[in-house]
Amino acid sequence: MVVTELQQRMQDSFKEHVSEEYLMDCMRCGFCLPACPTYLATNHDESHSPRGRIALMKAMRDGDVVWDGSVKGSFDMCLGCRACEPACPAGVEYGALIEETRVAIEQVKPKDISEKVIRKAAFDGLFADQKKMAGTVKLVKFYQKSGLQKATRKIGFLNLFPPFMKEMEGVLPDIESKKKKPSVLKKQTTRVAFFSGCLMDTLFQETNRKTIEMLEWLGAEVVIPKEQQCCGALHGHSGELGKGLRNARANIDAFDSDDVDFIVNNAGGCGAFLSEYEKHLKEDPAYADKAAQFSQKMTDISSLFVKLGLNARLKQLAAPVEGIVTYQDSCHLRNVNKVFLEPRSLLEDAPGFEYKELIDAGSCCGSAGIYNMLQPEMAKRILDAKMKGVKEMQPAKVVTSNPGCLMQMQVGIQREGLEGEMQAVHIVDFLHEVIEKNQK
Repeated sequence: MVVTELQQRMQDSFKEHVSEEYLMDCMRCGFCLPACPTYLATNHDESHSPRGRIALMKAMRDGDVVWDGSVKGSFDMCLGCRACEPACPAGVEYGALIEETRVAIEQVKPKDISEKVIRKAAFDGLFADQKKMAGTVKLVKFYQKSGLQKATRKIGFLNLFPPFMKEMEGVLPDIESKKKKPSVLKKQTTRVAFFSGCLMDTLFQETNRKTIEMLEWLGAEVVIPKEQQCCGALHGHSGELGKGLRNARANIDAFDSDDVDFIVNNAGGCGAFLSEYEKHLKEDPAYADKAAQFSQKMTDISSLFVKLGLNARLKQLAAPVEGIVTYQDSCHLRNVNKVFLEPRSLLEDAPGFEYKELIDAGSCCGSAGIYNMLQPEMAKRILDAKMKGVKEMQPAKVVTSNPGCLMQMQVGIQREGLEGEMQAVHIVDFLHEVIEKNQK
């Protein structure tokens, strides 16, 4: 077998970056298979399963397989949802392995000039500096408010773009002009630092405002560190882990975790990466201890709502049942942070709705960060399967805990022509509306 220079360099990169110890943890038992969305969506193709991908990682590292398009396709197709981890009896750290694999690939893979420019703009610009993200979102706001959005839709300009881009444009939230200052409704007893996020603090400013308002209503003093940056999750999932850890260090510096009881976030995908700062920086002598403290104080908004007594507050409210509410899990919130009971308990106690469990609520919706942009065909197949359960249930509200999941479910509802029958909403927006509507 003749090995090209690129193939040899790729093998060397796998040896350098992909942990043999993690690879050897896999027993090839197959418990991960039914948990993997891409394995199921490809009619049980082993190369698109966690077990198959781990075997490919090891084969690449050992030189038994050489780099080619089929190997690249297998790794590209992985959602990174990590549903395989709770299913694994051996505790294989698949999330770490797929991150390491993507780092190994990005170190060697040839890139044309357009890919270099895009990655530079995204990972060294947009997702490295909140001011640049805010500036970009101002352009989106101008597009919405100036009449350009209506004009482009009317003349069919968006038909020139791939279907998934037209669909995502159709579910962009309206950008708010101002952040309203929330009122404090009771004595503050808990001090909370709020991780506002990049997309959440720009595209979803209103959800952030309601998050702060509800925390203060529940008696928390909320502080928002000014120098915080993107969590780094997108970098980590795209083979740019080093740049993601640059953001991690900036966030640890921005948050004085000694001075707060909790650090809270309201985006499931961000929360998983934030909670793993401890793992990623454990070998960094300057940040290991601070990262551990940061991660240990990190909590999801649903979990903090439960701790602050929101369930009891909801039970005090009363309203006739108007429809069904259901919940679509954020993969990382469920599979990494192990948060799945808390949001359900809040929805069960919310007045005016009957809670019902969505079929396969814990399976991925196909969003997975920017996966739906990079792998639109597979993302569509996964979303179509998800929407079968939604259509069968006919809920009034599909609640999510992550901005990507929210927009993906909105696309699914729009694609099925169900906009007049149901809505996809963030859990904070849903709970805030319930309280505002039913509070006497």
